Amino acid sequence: MNHPQTARKSGLFQAPVLLVGFRPFFTLAIISGALLPLLWALVFSGTLHLPESGISATQWHAHEMLFGFGWAVLGGFLLTASKNWVGIRGMHGFPLLIAVVLWCAERVGVFYFPVPSENDSTLKLLGSLIAPNLFLIWVAGYVVQTLVRYHKKDTFKKDNYFFIIALPAFLVAKSLLLIPSTYAHGFSMSIGLFCVAFAVMFERTMPQFLKNSANIILPRKGWLDTGIKASVLLSAFESFMPTPLAVLLPSIACVLLLVRFTIWSPNVGLRRFDLALMYIGYFGLALHFGCEALLNAGWIEPFGSLSVHIFTFLCMGVIIPGMLIRISHGHTGRKISFVTLDKVGLSCMGIGAFFRLVMTQVWPAHYFLWIDLSALGWSLCFILVGYRLIPFLWQPRVDGREH
Repeated sequence: MNHPQTARKSGLFQAPVLLVGFRPFFTLAIISGALLPLLWALVFSGTLHLPESGISATQWHAHEMLFGFGWAVLGGFLLTASKNWVGIRGMHGFPLLIAVVLWCAERVGVFYFPVPSENDSTLKLLGSLIAPNLFLIWVAGYVVQTLVRYHKKDTFKKDNYFFIIALPAFLVAKSLLLIPSTYAHGFSMSIGLFCVAFAVMFERTMPQFLKNSANIILPRKGWLDTGIKASVLLSAFESFMPTPLAVLLPSIACVLLLVRFTIWSPNVGLRRFDLALMYIGYFGLALHFGCEALLNAGWIEPFGSLSVHIFTFLCMGVIIPGMLIRISHGHTGRKISFVTLDKVGLSCMGIGAFFRLVMTQVWPAHYFLWIDLSALGWSLCFILVGYRLIPFLWQPRVDGREH
């Protein structure tokens, strides 16, 4: 009598979308990437009002773009990459479904979680911080324990120490971001930790892509790689540092990133669309640190959060769609290809970046218009890319393999 029910449960947990971490979370990343910027534009203009809660509209925007959209991407990537790193299949089936439910619940719950206050008792403070962090605890905890438990099998033993440090630090950053009095620290730290993830990713993937695509071996210098990762990681905590250090560390990160950029054959990489995305995103990361150093030194006073959006548009906004396309093809048994629709989508992202980074500075009188247009460009990118990719994410692999 229970057998059909068991079979149905088994079928649900063996659905293609729950077989690998990137499938549900890239789906959620595409949906949130398409919707959240448009919602923010409406909120920012005063057209739409968020539910009454203890967090401000700015806190909500930062939280959702980083820990909603951003962690849908990062979580999906990490839950999938663990198989390549340590040879162990990542989260799937029922545990993966729990992660998806927690992510979805957090999108609504962020308005209703009790807002932590530095005046709360220790017990109340812990309770109000645990609830909004359940998704992060579930996913980051799984990845960290996997990397620690199977350390001997890890093909990236040295690099993955940065993830073992950075992933728990995301919990601290998110908690600080949700407390109004510590929001600035939490926001700065959250952006910095995402920079760590991208810095590690560039170091791993660009040499591989250039070797496979153009038969070019990019030079690797241990001191340069380590210096970049260390300076980027330390820069994540710049808001807690005295001004000289908050200027020095991003400056070092910027210079080292640019030094490596020059020796990594940009003249070759920029000739092909798929490789050019990596080089543009890499340069965007370096530019972010350069701008951050100038801001911390007080040498520039841009209109709006320029440094942050250099990172989000020129690094995240360029790299993430490309990552979704590559992984959604390669890990479903398809040949990786960037079709015209993808290129149009990424061009929309580039146009959005122009409005957000350039027009807001040269014509700030129309700031609200530029925000609307940049949000539209970002959203169109994920709508166009997602139109083709979401069916891949929900269908079985085309090569007959299970996962």
